[in-house]
Amino acid sequence: MTATRPLGVRAQAAAATRENILRAATKVFAKHGYAGGRIEQISKAAKSYDRMIYYYFGSKEGLFIAVLEEMYRRFNEAESKLSLADAHPVEALQAVIRFMWVHYQKHPEFITLLNTENLHRGKHIAKSLRAREYSSPAVSALGDVLARGVQQNLFRADVAARDVYLMIASMGYFYLSNRFTLSAFLGEQLDTPAALAHWEAFLIDAVLRAVTPA
Repeated sequence: MTATRPLGVRAQAAAATRENILRAATKVFAKHGYAGGRIEQISKAAKSYDRMIYYYFGSKEGLFIAVLEEMYRRFNEAESKLSLADAHPVEALQAVIRFMWVHYQKHPEFITLLNTENLHRGKHIAKSLRAREYSSPAVSALGDVLARGVQQNLFRADVAARDVYLMIASMGYFYLSNRFTLSAFLGEQLDTPAALAHWEAFLIDAVLRAVTPA
């Protein structure tokens, strides 16, 4: 087995610069949107230079696409740390639901950036060569859990992993992205710890009901 060679000093510096730019761009785009996020703002926040952004990402759009890709990459990386293989299918499904729900809460920029990109009708992420690469593991992990549940006669065989994934994502995403307006509309605070815990339990119950045989 060949040992991985450590990065040289220049390569380490380049990787650090790129990472700093991505981190700064995530904050700027999340706060100001794609149109409002300016290159000079990002380079200043990253303690770098405009030319370095163009060097590593080619353009503002290239940087925004990289931010979206990195957001999905980190999501998959975090999800891959879940111990699902040996867990009971119901418990594994609950773990996936809780992971997605908590990830959205811990990373509000995830929702904000997706809102921004959807306002642009997904035209930037559509140019990504890696978007499908990042979506596959997330749905695949859920598919494995559902398949084990089907084998044990716990889950329905006619439910697609993609549909269950969309159900979890939509119920979590919609609640959190609209909690401020919904709080005003419904006349109750939806972002209190008790309200968030209630919706988590409701979400888990709804998904289990959807996949459990009648």
